[in-house]
Amino acid sequence: MPSKDMPSLVATLAEIDAANAEDPRKVDGEAFETLYAERMSARLAAIYPEASDLLKIAARAQHLRRWEIPRADYPEGRKGYNDWRRACRAHHARLAGDIMRAHGYDEAAIAHVGALIRKEQLKKDKESQALENVAAVVFLEHYFEDFLAKYDGYDDEKIVDILGKTLCKMSPKGHAAALALPLPDRARALVSAAVAREAAALERLAAVSLD
Repeated sequence: MPSKDMPSLVATLAEIDAANAEDPRKVDGEAFETLYAERMSARLAAIYPEASDLLKIAARAQHLRRWEIPRADYPEGRKGYNDWRRACRAHHARLAGDIMRAHGYDEAAIAHVGALIRKEQLKKDKESQALENVAAVVFLEHYFEDFLAKYDGYDDEKIVDILGKTLCKMSPKGHAAALALPLPDRARALVSAAVAREAAALERLAAVSLD
């Protein structure tokens, strides 16, 4: 780990923010990925106030300079989407590692943050599960309505199926945070339907949860 006289966490988060601030996409004048990173950090603090510095870095770097890996560069369809997501995660992890290294973090810390961002230990590592929970809750809280508008051709059954897959990647702590959100009526109904549909699977997962 870095020596105690290095302002490593503060400096690392500041450099991540500076990198994201270059996003050409804006939301009310703020860079899209800067806003996303702030939301990730805020939700992490709300659900996991005891989060380690490394988890804080992973949450802030979750979409680090994502605009540099355009979705349009990959084929349509599930395989193209999954390939794009893998490329994005590798990109974010690599950039985060470069920033951490410049601020004194050792290779073990850099490898851990990279593994979190790449989702290599989901369901096996507490911090990986925490990051997944936070990302899912941020999506539901801030981006689900945009998703529904973008895919307005999807019927409710397809949306519920997508939500069900997301719920099965989460743990009970994440589910509780998601269900506590003040969602619009349709969004809440869809989430509730997904919870009911996946009830048996969620019960099995809860029995082995890392929470």
